[in-house]
Amino acid sequence: MTKRLILTRHAKSSWDNANMADHDRPLNGRGRRAAAELGEWLASRGYIPDEVITSDAKRTMETWEGIAPALPGSPALRETHKLYQAGPDVMLAVLKHAKGDTVMMLGHNPGISEFAQRLVARAPLNPEFQRYPTAATLVVEFPIDDWSDVAFGLGAPDDFIVPNEMTA
Repeated sequence: MTKRLILTRHAKSSWDNANMADHDRPLNGRGRRAAAELGEWLASRGYIPDEVITSDAKRTMETWEGIAPALPGSPALRETHKLYQAGPDVMLAVLKHAKGDTVMMLGHNPGISEFAQRLVARAPLNPEFQRYPTAATLVVEFPIDDWSDVAFGLGAPDDFIVPNEMTA
């Protein structure tokens, strides 16, 4: 059996209000469009999560809200403050408690970029993988039966996309 992870950095957020707490920043128009396009892209390729684990920051929640309408079903949704600005070790610890066969995780840089790089045995050829820009998404499979067995270096990348490459 295998498990699949859809690892997404939040879409482009707004910096319009300099006094707003980082945690509360919403998506800007470009970010909302990218989230919707990402949902279409995921659906067109059959990458459908049955569980979503997201940072509780406004921009990650809004990214999921933009993706969700394009996907069938209603995956289990778990918001957690642990993923807000989390590093790779924390992200791995959170993933080890996942229950779905296909899990989507939404987080932030710089942690998500390093997490993605450490998860895979070989990096995707896309030059944007190292940078992991906003709304970047890695689809990776693991040869495991339970998420508690996930470890760095076990993942085989299926796909990687950034917003300017999305065409459903």
